Amino acid sequence: MQCKVEICGVNTAKLKVLKNEETRALLARAKQGDMQAREELIAGNLRLVLSVIQRFAGRGENVDDLFQVGCIGLIKAIDNFDMSQEVKFSTYGVPMISGEIRRYLRDNSALRVSRSLRDTAYRVMQAREELMNADQREPTVDEIAHKLQLPTAQVVMAMDAISDPVSLFDPVYSDGGESMSVMDQIGDSKNTDAAWLERIALTEAVDRLGEREKRILSMRFFDGKTQMEVAAAIGISQAQVSRLEKNAVGQIKKALFPA
Repeated sequence: MQCKVEICGVNTAKLKVLKNEETRALLARAKQGDMQAREELIAGNLRLVLSVIQRFAGRGENVDDLFQVGCIGLIKAIDNFDMSQEVKFSTYGVPMISGEIRRYLRDNSALRVSRSLRDTAYRVMQAREELMNADQREPTVDEIAHKLQLPTAQVVMAMDAISDPVSLFDPVYSDGGESMSVMDQIGDSKNTDAAWLERIALTEAVDRLGEREKRILSMRFFDGKTQMEVAAAIGISQAQVSRLEKNAVGQIKKALFPA
């Protein structure tokens, strides 16, 4: 017994399946303007829509939304089907439904990327699926790139372009009480607001020094020179360098840590 699964309020376990002869007969009537036949065609091919949207599962999209978009593709397929062609309706309908869903995913991505990159991304997805079916394993990026004759970097960029964005505050681990978010894993302990303010204060404190004091500190702490080397370069005694350095450091400390 099939389980009841509702999508857009439709009980999928009770969906009708039309035979090929029934479909063609309804299509012929629909082409003559029979709206009842058109409605029966739509209802009788909803399982076709369901089978197509399964290919797009696992991307974080609402199934109801995909089903509705797939139904739009189904209606377009019904309206545009050429009765003179000796092909099954499903053979024509599946690409139409898939195309409509791909356009929806492409145009409603949370991250806005160029159309050419999105098109490349869906070519990558199609190649990946073909390679998986052929080799029964997950293909490598290099294999996909070789199949599409594209640079590996372009394939990686295209795959990233259609990846679902992740919130920095999404939990990635929980032991019952404490949980760890993405932010906890990528947080920068060095470039915090406090460190940023300290750097501004340090820059302002150094700017208040005289040019000679600035030069001495630069040579001592950035160039790694000794006081004797600094004295020789500036043309003063080592004792004067020591006094000026001590005085400059004292001014900076006073500016950063006022009493």
